[in-house]
Amino acid sequence: MSGGLLVAGTTSDAGKSVLTAGICRWLRRRGVKVAPFKAQNMSNNSVVVVGADGRGGEIGRAQAMQAAACGIAPDIRFNPVLLKPGSDLSSQVVLLGEAVDTVTAGNYRALRPKLAETAHAALAALRSEYDVVICEGAGSPAEINLRDGDFVNMGLARQAGLPAVVVGDIDRGGVFAALFGTVALLSPEDQALVSGFVINKFRGDLGLLRPGLDMITAATGRPVHGVLPFDLDIWLDAEDSLAYGRTLGRPAQPRGTEWLRVAVVRLPRISNATDAEALATEPGVQVRLTVEPAEIADADLVVLPGSKATVSDLAWLRETGLVDAIRVHAAAGKPLVGICGGFQMLSETIHDEVESRRGTVPGLGLLPVEITFGARKTLARSRGAAWDQVPVAGYEIHHGYVSSGAPEPLLRYADGTPEGAVVGPVCGTHWHGAFESDEFRRRFLTEAARQAGRHGFVVAPDTRFADVREKALDTLGDLVEEHLDTDALWRLIESGPPGDLPFIPPGAPGA
Repeated sequence: MSGGLLVAGTTSDAGKSVLTAGICRWLRRRGVKVAPFKAQNMSNNSVVVVGADGRGGEIGRAQAMQAAACGIAPDIRFNPVLLKPGSDLSSQVVLLGEAVDTVTAGNYRALRPKLAETAHAALAALRSEYDVVICEGAGSPAEINLRDGDFVNMGLARQAGLPAVVVGDIDRGGVFAALFGTVALLSPEDQALVSGFVINKFRGDLGLLRPGLDMITAATGRPVHGVLPFDLDIWLDAEDSLAYGRTLGRPAQPRGTEWLRVAVVRLPRISNATDAEALATEPGVQVRLTVEPAEIADADLVVLPGSKATVSDLAWLRETGLVDAIRVHAAAGKPLVGICGGFQMLSETIHDEVESRRGTVPGLGLLPVEITFGARKTLARSRGAAWDQVPVAGYEIHHGYVSSGAPEPLLRYADGTPEGAVVGPVCGTHWHGAFESDEFRRRFLTEAARQAGRHGFVVAPDTRFADVREKALDTLGDLVEEHLDTDALWRLIESGPPGDLPFIPPGAPGA
């Protein structure tokens, strides 16, 4: 068998990633050998995958999450093209895990045939190895200005002969217009593959929605395969920081008498904001993404996260006055941690002829190191220890490296090599994902609470991040099984789209 399905959406953040993961988990439970796929992803939330040859490569974090839903190790072929925006006008191109170019709107068209060829080959290889491949689209297939040359949405479905379902977010409003309009703006050939709809994030009485479901089916000739309820527990591994609300997750009541308040600076080009998710799984820890100086002033712990544009985001911190709030926080002896790009910002000096090409710029001067950007990106899965004995693991994605300074390290690699820096309440590391190591996270939060004077905060001894993530994936699988017509989905996966789907005018403009 070589079945497949494209999960398309009416918009970005409609629920494509989580629906794909839920379908993957449902199929895995059925004993199906299944893999995820996204031909091209635009996201600064990525993860390092180590191939059979030992080479590290990047894929979108969402595809790594979907691989976990399938019960398999992530593979660079699951996301062969990754675009990492460094500004509003340019993105780094990661092809099969390796950064190969920088594109703008002007030169993307010339590069696109190579990207499409790579994506098509990756999907073909996966379909030869797995029973089913569940493909996630990008944005909306009805972005009519991008249809020519598309290899991510209906272009991919056409090339691979995949049926498609379109998911819409009813929580935003206008879902029926979005579903109808998505189909009606496609060419007859594309419409012939769109086989049904899924409505996401519904709250309330399904009986009140039922007439609308019947009407959209009558208007399009395509069924609604189910309605997924709004679930507050679905928030881990967001593809983009914009998917987060101001508060991460659902913070549980503290085990002690006090909360620990964490402020994560929402940088313009924030990357791997998922680092803060592990902190948010802890009872009594409230994690907020913020751009407000007052919230930084009110926080017990401040996190400077990763950035795809370290020097530019550092300039933004200065322009907005957030630097002053961060300095006051650290001067008060309260904890401040920088991760990857955030760590680099805390340095004395940054030498960057690679990413921003602005040469030498002053850092915040809170850690006694200098950072130099190298042409080749470091991509690695790393293991080591903190406080000499606490095990910690993470992954590295960075051009910058410590070129000067030998402060007390925050971590040490397994061979004893120092990593990161600590000076009083200020620390930093290039490792992403370190807080997913349970014992390290507990020790870190306990020390942060002490430094912040939150003596009533008690870290939970039994939170296991891996279990929290697995529970979230099981929840997605449960939602698919309980609320979708899985028999209809299986028929699409196994047999392809029905042959009698009607055309909805007007079709693609100019077609």
